Amino acid sequence: MSDELRADPELPRGVALAWGVAAHPQRGPKRELSIERIVDAAIEIADAEGLGAVSMSRVAASLGFTTMSLYRYVTSKDDLILLMQEGAVEPPVPDESVQRSWREGVTAWVLAMRAAYREHPWLVDIPISGAPITPNSLLIVDWFLGEVRELPLSDGEKMSALLLLTSYARATSAQDRDLRAAALAADDPADVTGENAFAALTELVTPERFPHLSPLLAAGGYVAEPGTHPGDTDDDFSFGLLRILDGIEHHVDRLGGPSPEAPEPLAELPAQLDLPRDPKVREAAKARREAEKAVREAQKALREAQKRERESIKHALEREKHR
Repeated sequence: MSDELRADPELPRGVALAWGVAAHPQRGPKRELSIERIVDAAIEIADAEGLGAVSMSRVAASLGFTTMSLYRYVTSKDDLILLMQEGAVEPPVPDESVQRSWREGVTAWVLAMRAAYREHPWLVDIPISGAPITPNSLLIVDWFLGEVRELPLSDGEKMSALLLLTSYARATSAQDRDLRAAALAADDPADVTGENAFAALTELVTPERFPHLSPLLAAGGYVAEPGTHPGDTDDDFSFGLLRILDGIEHHVDRLGGPSPEAPEPLAELPAQLDLPRDPKVREAAKARREAEKAVREAQKALREAQKRERESIKHALEREKHR
């Protein structure tokens, strides 16, 4: 790593630690600590007792050091949590040689997110504080973009799809975690699934008051099937995921080709970005945008012509069939 990058003042301390470009700490007492040991210890505590059990003093005690010793390496609890999140979510590297559809690739991506949440349930308790900027979080983004690279979506639409699927994986994982915890705390897990309340509900939920719910309840479709373990909602999760993918596919079909109609690049650049002032550079950029627009229009015309050709062939075959 270059000295220039290491000296970059723009990265917050925790993010710089995640990238490995923060200044090295002073040597600790007794024997040298390391950021990796601190983060591993914190993750171990969170896995066993939840995120609320993690504190600088608790992590220090588990390692046999004083709290001040930790601050030589990690300067705040917020930075520690960021590093815990980074360490707990290590995306597998997709095998580029495996041929699969974008739906299969995105499904594998979502299931990997779910697996991380299931292995480390406390991840859903970390507030979302901004765009991902740490290495592993950006690898997750990169993986997703690789799976949808062939789709005729704009960059903004790809990121919106990423946000939608990330939110779905996180929300359903939090729900599963909470249901499992409620079942463990309950005297009878059937209290959580609704089985024990079913008989009483069938008397209270009348067709007069609940005209649409009462038939579902009477048929047994409202509460979980007997023996279902709370938090095991794979069927519900799969149904929702498939519908999200169907929606994306429907949108892709409407676009009808490999090149989306995208806004001009400069229209979405941050206002504070220092654009080149050289008139020749600006003219060249304008010419490039106009050329890109012409290419998009030509590709759109080609797609429409191909569509008309397919329809003509289809109609010709139908006429031939009815002769």
